[in-house]
Amino acid sequence: MSTSLEFQKNLRARRGAQETRFRWYGRMGLILAASALGFLLITIVSRGYLGFTQAEIQLTVSLPQSAEQASSVNPRKLVQDAIKARFTEVAEPAQQRKLYALVSPLAELQLKKAIENESTRIPPPKEVTLWVTASDAVDRYLKESNNTRDTDPSIKLSDEQRQWLRTLMDSGEVKLAFASGFFTRGDSRSPERAGFLGAMMGSLFTLLTCMAIAFPLGVLSAVYLEEFARKGRMTDIIEVNINNLAAVPSIVFGLLGLSVYLGVFGLPRSASLVGGMTLALMILPTIIITTRASLKSIPDSIRDAARALGASPMQVVFHHVVPLAMPGIMTGTILGMARAIGETAPLLMIGMVAFVADVPTHFSDAATVMPVQIYLWASSPEVSFVQKTSAGILVLLALLLSMNALAIVIRKKFEHRW
Repeated sequence: MSTSLEFQKNLRARRGAQETRFRWYGRMGLILAASALGFLLITIVSRGYLGFTQAEIQLTVSLPQSAEQASSVNPRKLVQDAIKARFTEVAEPAQQRKLYALVSPLAELQLKKAIENESTRIPPPKEVTLWVTASDAVDRYLKESNNTRDTDPSIKLSDEQRQWLRTLMDSGEVKLAFASGFFTRGDSRSPERAGFLGAMMGSLFTLLTCMAIAFPLGVLSAVYLEEFARKGRMTDIIEVNINNLAAVPSIVFGLLGLSVYLGVFGLPRSASLVGGMTLALMILPTIIITTRASLKSIPDSIRDAARALGASPMQVVFHHVVPLAMPGIMTGTILGMARAIGETAPLLMIGMVAFVADVPTHFSDAATVMPVQIYLWASSPEVSFVQKTSAGILVLLALLLSMNALAIVIRKKFEHRW
């Protein structure tokens, strides 16, 4: 008897130790995963938040006093005259060119808009003080720490330019402001003029095309396979192929889009229309699988009750089963769209990796998408594009998290427990 009690005691001790070790292994795994994710987010945020700021220089510009003068004014000369008026001691042409280089060429467009706005006032002011975009070198100088900004060899500023810039900093005539142009301009070769709007609009047009094609085709295919198709060898083959297509690498769908949409149908290269059609092929198996799973979760008693009341097979499915399964269908669709918005490989194959400076306004316009734009900035030799890359990643992550949160909210709010 005592031997049996000792055996039970030893068995409980061994099992308790194993369970304790297993719990600690699980906790260690969670801690490592959370630490890696936190390190990744901290790294992206610490680099990316500066991408939402832009250095600006304050200029006092003399304005033309008549409409005739305003129409013939040279914005570049006005900007240069304003900088020279601030540093009157700079007289040599070579030094003046260095002085002009502190300001971005984008300042000319900003000054032109300011002239158009001020010319409508009665009487028009003789001069206006405005903040204009600084050059990329000035932007990098302000974003560097005080200990490294004067020793970093990648900041292309001469000693004279650094001295002028420190003078402007001491007088409060240079600052870091919110870079609204990041959300209002397209891409550019110059970091201070590059914006994310072109990629955002390209992603929007691409996702709208993808949604318009993949959602109805995926839902209707799943409804037919689950509710109407006779079970047999043919349906088994179709199901196996759908499951296999869900695991196919995404670049294969890019090759399919390249050979069919561009090669056979001759659709415009690098267009959002082609990108959306290619991504629709990629997420179509995912939508079919999730929709079928949602339809299977509906109890047969719902179908039997509808039939008992005289409903036709079409009415049973589309009046009762599909509405009850719609939360799961929408959740799967949103998750599929979230996967599509982060894809790059299939879009590279159809030419959406090209440099596109203009913001697309139509589905057939040449465009790029947010992941491809991030890739282009990351591969750029300009160091300042690193911050733009991190800022673009933050925008993409915010969108992906919002889509996943929306899927969770829809599932929690509308799901039925049977």
